[in-house]
Amino acid sequence: MTQQVLVAEPIAEEGVEALRREAEVEVRLGLPREELLAVIGGYDGLVVRSGTRVDRAVIAAAERLRVIGRAGAGVDNIDIEAATERGILVLNAPGGNTVSAAELAVGMLLAVSRHIASATASLRGGAWERQRFVGSELQAKTIGIVGLGQVGSSVARRLQAFETRLIAHDPFVPAERAASMHVQLMGLEELLEQSDVVTLHTRPTPGAGPLMGAEQFARMKPGALLVNMARGSLVDEDALWEALESEAIGGAALDVFAEEPAVGNRLIEHPRVLATPHLGASTQEAQERVALDLAGEMLRVLRGEPASNAVNAPFIDPQTLEAVGPYLGAATMCGRLCTQLARGQWRDVHVVYRGEIANYDVTPLKAAVVAGLLEPISDEHVNLVSVNNVIAQRGWRVSEQMLSEAEPYQSSVTVQLNTSSERLSLTGTIDRGRAAVVDLDGFHVHIAGRQAGHEYLLVLRNQDRPGRVGLVGTQLGGWDVNIRAMELGYDEDDPSADALMALTIDRALTAEELGELRAIDGVDDVVQATL
Repeated sequence: MTQQVLVAEPIAEEGVEALRREAEVEVRLGLPREELLAVIGGYDGLVVRSGTRVDRAVIAAAERLRVIGRAGAGVDNIDIEAATERGILVLNAPGGNTVSAAELAVGMLLAVSRHIASATASLRGGAWERQRFVGSELQAKTIGIVGLGQVGSSVARRLQAFETRLIAHDPFVPAERAASMHVQLMGLEELLEQSDVVTLHTRPTPGAGPLMGAEQFARMKPGALLVNMARGSLVDEDALWEALESEAIGGAALDVFAEEPAVGNRLIEHPRVLATPHLGASTQEAQERVALDLAGEMLRVLRGEPASNAVNAPFIDPQTLEAVGPYLGAATMCGRLCTQLARGQWRDVHVVYRGEIANYDVTPLKAAVVAGLLEPISDEHVNLVSVNNVIAQRGWRVSEQMLSEAEPYQSSVTVQLNTSSERLSLTGTIDRGRAAVVDLDGFHVHIAGRQAGHEYLLVLRNQDRPGRVGLVGTQLGGWDVNIRAMELGYDEDDPSADALMALTIDRALTAEELGELRAIDGVDDVVQATL
């Protein structure tokens, strides 16, 4: 029987034609929700972008559906859990926009350095103002790249041709990986102080506020430029306006804004701002690449073959799934918390599988750990097929070990992240009937996964003496922060060693509040994470 595919939103015609080589394709754009619910039951594949909501009701009506393809990276409009429950694979096309975004970043940098847009407008207005638009060369300049993921790395490769000095801030990239791209890693403050251009290619940290605020702009060189192709929320737009008005920085090139559409945003009118309406992925080649990549992946699924860009896990044999499946959430949680709690430049990751799970194929657990490590810093999705490729692309060193003993648990997964400044270790298992972290750097804890009202985690290192818990609790209470759960750990063999507090709270703390906690007598360190 020929497979039936519904294309519900526009994609490049090349992708539609590729699908038609092996399936019957019907292009029905802009279907009302009621009509989509009525017809979806007759299709094996569905192609959408961001405008079609594929929720649990749509998935329930999709009696034959085997695969959903999202022409782009984000899958917020698709109910992944409902699709997984029904055995429907969800695909995306995460890398198709990389070149387009990187080229736009370099193009915007050149344009703002040479005042191209302003000079064009002036000339069209009848003026000939050569002296007004004297620009700057890129050669021999220091370019600071914040985030060396797919786009940031592509920007670095392209800027090498301009004979620039490349520096970067990305604690999640090993030094060897950066060196292979001729990039020097350093802290954010040092990067801001040295850079003639700062270009952003990272994600916001949950609960941390904008990456670039008044303090950061004050650290930049006078006349330095800012380029933001990543997320509008990375930049405090009011602070940027003030930095431009005071000439603390020389200009900015912006493709993203805190609120979009950004019509009416005053930054767009500033004479030293070059602005575009979120065009990072808007090239003909990117649209074709995304459509062709997605079509190829969908056809592989419809043929019964594995897909490398699956957002949810591909097929695992029932015996392995029964053994390791319950621990996938714990593995992901350990990875996710490692990324958020660790300090310093990443070096390597060591994963230990203990107990009964060590007798099975642990690739699903490895994929879950890597997915967790990536979740706070990237939109990439990881599955059984892509996990080793993702590790290689990131330049990570991941080692694994199987041990037969897991006392006092039946099985457990330990993720150890080694950085330039510490060795962080978390162990996850099934405890009290659900996934939980039960060991944090040798301290016995019970940190359950995210629940309603249990979304944020505080980890405090403190001196083991009376009153520290009370002082922390009183401070949080004064801020109307509710402590949902508390775990205390101490070293039985060394009473003089630091103790640990792990608090689950109902809201994220601000940077100022975290600073006040660190200032409490006897509190040595405070780190916040999202569960």
